[in-house]
Amino acid sequence: MAIAIRHDPHSHAHEESIPGTVSLAAKEGEETHYGQALFPVPSADPNDPLQWTKFKKHMIMFCACAFSFLGISALLGPAVYIGLWSAQFNVDPNTAAGLVNYPNLIFGFGSVILVPLYKRYGRRPVMLLSLVAYIGGIIGASQSTTYGGLLAWRIVHAFGSGVCEALPVQLVNDIFFLHERGKKLGWYTVALCLGATGPMFCGFMLAAGYSWNLFFYVELAFGGALLLLCFLFVEESLYFRAPVAPSGGSSSGSNLEVVTSAATTAEGNEKEQQPETAELSGNSVLPRRKSWKQQLSIFPDKFDYTCDCWAMPFRAFTHLLVPSTFWVIATYGIYIGLCGFSFNFVFPLKIVQPPYNWPETNSGLSAIATFIGFGLALPLLPASDILAARLTRRNGGVREAEMRLGVLIPAAFVAPAGQVLFGMAAARDLHWICYFIAIGITQWAGYFYFTLTLAYAVDSYNANLSEMLIIMNLGKQAISFGFSGELLNWILKHGYVTIVVAAFVPILVVNNMMVFVFMIWGKRIRVMMANSWLARFHGRTSQIKTLVRIA
Repeated sequence: MAIAIRHDPHSHAHEESIPGTVSLAAKEGEETHYGQALFPVPSADPNDPLQWTKFKKHMIMFCACAFSFLGISALLGPAVYIGLWSAQFNVDPNTAAGLVNYPNLIFGFGSVILVPLYKRYGRRPVMLLSLVAYIGGIIGASQSTTYGGLLAWRIVHAFGSGVCEALPVQLVNDIFFLHERGKKLGWYTVALCLGATGPMFCGFMLAAGYSWNLFFYVELAFGGALLLLCFLFVEESLYFRAPVAPSGGSSSGSNLEVVTSAATTAEGNEKEQQPETAELSGNSVLPRRKSWKQQLSIFPDKFDYTCDCWAMPFRAFTHLLVPSTFWVIATYGIYIGLCGFSFNFVFPLKIVQPPYNWPETNSGLSAIATFIGFGLALPLLPASDILAARLTRRNGGVREAEMRLGVLIPAAFVAPAGQVLFGMAAARDLHWICYFIAIGITQWAGYFYFTLTLAYAVDSYNANLSEMLIIMNLGKQAISFGFSGELLNWILKHGYVTIVVAAFVPILVVNNMMVFVFMIWGKRIRVMMANSWLARFHGRTSQIKTLVRIA
């Protein structure tokens, strides 16, 4: 019986010797998208995640994005309850703020443990286990009656959901092709950023007279539903795909023998080699697609025993030396730690005072501006993929990682303008609509920087993606935690113009202008990194070492 293969496994696309430079030139008869050949090259195995149906892939991404939204909203939403908790637990407001700040720090450090686990034991078991921990922490928080108890359970659910920032990026890399990455990472970014509007929902519940416990009950309901969806639809995407060498011109008569090194066969006799030759010979028998019952298995068929769970967190720090990775950390840290916290701290403080005199229960309505900003960005989700595809065709079918960065140019100037407007509105008590415009356009620009700096880092230097994601999450959470403690004190002491405009805007401008540095010299930087000791070190620790010999 014939087995339907959804994507052509005979693509000639391949990565050049420089990471981030990919030949996507297609030969006649090959499957193309935006005029580009498929990369990564899928195998002929129907169980290859790249061969899954669109419904399967999109359900997995929906679950991952929903987890990101719930994790972030549960982490940041209760910020509006700080005053209420201060009175209920008889602590000062700064101590009560620890119920948000400390879980925020743990949220980033959860990746140190959970990312190595999913790298070795599979994405599915770690995602399900993380959701169970998240739900358990939410249940405990909803029933807490003391400050210490609430803090402990908040740390539990923050730790459990910490992987939600790394796992979606890993899944995009596992199940989607290069020409889809920008759009799919955009979905994740939207979910991540909309999670930051959690304080608005908490504010509505508080305004309606409900206790803070209700927020955790709502999170629990959605978390339980998501756990069920993940169990039913999130199939394991850990897959050992040996690279297939592009043929030199003859598509028949050549036999490719795949020889897997000891790193791939570390499991011993229990680990079988993937049937890579099935796609090359019409006489070979392809494996059957797993049954639905088999897809529900908690653990993958094979573990990645080449992954050293103890060494990965330490090796992750070496990725701070990779310029594209450091740019992602700086971007997230600046947009969250400076812009985001400025909005969240200053707007509720100003809007309840003269001349505005809004009720305190409406102080979270600035989240509407965030919704509008991201909503206006949604139609532009595929923009970077389309731009990169056009430039690839002009370049003779060779894709450079920097080709998607042109989309960032308008955002590079819009975000500082929004921050200036916000600082001046606060300093001169301008109309409240100025705050909304400032927040909206800054968040619009931030969406593109969140998405495309991350996509660029994944495209340009992905020798060990999981390690890179660990340090990204650690770095941005550490920066945001560091700013969250003193940001408001700086603003109140030195003034809105001095801090928000004179101090923060230049930092934002320098970070944003790095897009021109990478557009002009990005390939040179990648060549330098490819020839450095760091590339050799990361190459020795990659998950699969496969030799392809043409016989």
